Amino acid sequence: MPVAPPRTSLLLLAYLAFVSLGLPDGLLGVGWPSISTEFGVPTAAVGLVLTAGTIGYLTSSVLAGFTLARLGVGRLLAGSTLLASLALTGYASAPGLTVLICCALVLGLGSGAIDSGLNAYAAGAFGPRHMNWMHAFFGLGVAIGPLVMTAMLSTGAGWRWGYAVTAAAQLALATAFALTVGAWRDRAGGPGSPKRAGPAGETAASAPVDAVAAPVGPPQRGPVDDAVPGGVATPGGVATPGGVAEPAVVRIAETLRLPAVWFGALAFAIYVAIEVSAGLYAFLLLTEGRGLSAAVAGLSVSAYWGSLFVGRVVQGLVAERLGTARVLRGSLLGMAVGAVLIALPAPGWVTVAGLVVLGFAAAPVFPLLTLSTAERVGRQHADRVIGVQIGAAGIGAALIPAGLGVLLGDTSVRLLGPVLTVLTVALLVAHAAAARRTAAPAD
Repeated sequence: MPVAPPRTSLLLLAYLAFVSLGLPDGLLGVGWPSISTEFGVPTAAVGLVLTAGTIGYLTSSVLAGFTLARLGVGRLLAGSTLLASLALTGYASAPGLTVLICCALVLGLGSGAIDSGLNAYAAGAFGPRHMNWMHAFFGLGVAIGPLVMTAMLSTGAGWRWGYAVTAAAQLALATAFALTVGAWRDRAGGPGSPKRAGPAGETAASAPVDAVAAPVGPPQRGPVDDAVPGGVATPGGVATPGGVAEPAVVRIAETLRLPAVWFGALAFAIYVAIEVSAGLYAFLLLTEGRGLSAAVAGLSVSAYWGSLFVGRVVQGLVAERLGTARVLRGSLLGMAVGAVLIALPAPGWVTVAGLVVLGFAAAPVFPLLTLSTAERVGRQHADRVIGVQIGAAGIGAALIPAGLGVLLGDTSVRLLGPVLTVLTVALLVAHAAAARRTAAPAD
């Protein structure tokens, strides 16, 4: 059955939510010098704030996947956005570093749940185009954050007002989520959709929802389908040939035993590590390793991040025409090509070209990996697994670039390209392994 187009109001809220996810990242970079001066702490103390935020983000992103079916995506988004607004209000009124660190933990809890919940919802309700565009808006939020903080500092209002303005915007978004809780239930194949009916006239809304996460993605066979001859998965269970819905209870242990869960999580961790590492160390490679000026190197790094944004906009359209699997395979191979160009001991322009190729090719990978989660693990497990994948992405973004920084500091920044090449090959292998193992083995 064709998936109905997503409602414009929900699309707009999803885009705004991803803008809101990126805003705090941009605020902290510009505001931290003023914060550290006011609190009388060293610049390195920002690491404590980032660590607390990462812990909160990882915790909530993983847990959100397991609680989504019970809370519903609308309530999860409303509550998490409200939590983020309260945390940002705490930033604006914090008397010292300790309170700021506590607020960072709370902000991470809210942000991780928003990220996980929206990705799980979008994987079932949005197509490749909107999935890519939603992630593109995260980059827009990261770009707007510094502008907001710069405006507050340049007018003399101070860094606290930068967080206060953002907190107010988050509160307005939380209100919008709360007012649309019912609408968020109506996703493709999700609970509350009145358009799925069995032979006896039973709708998806009337099927019981037990411990199974709301299914996402196109219909496909899974272990529950195989348990009932001729059975068809419904949001709450299985509709037998007689039209009687039976609840499908999927235990957490069943989800975690799937090899595809862990290969998929590894793919997310590696992908995010590549994206972050390239943007973090490209400037050093271009200046110290390729002899480019600081101005040219800075523009080149901006071109890398810009290619990620443009790539998500453009390839979102391409993926709708060519299909998710084909674009994903091409993007992974394109990342390998970009990494090889960066690794070549060639003139600086070749390295810059490699960065742009890497960014453009990498652009749709995260959203399309999320979108195809149900194909790898089965619809009954998808919401939980998306939470695990988002958590793995956070770990990859924190640990691998940090370790790479130590390696480059002890050896040479010219190793960035070879390391990125190895990581892209590892990503190809992890994705291939995850794609081979689904929740419904052929035998």
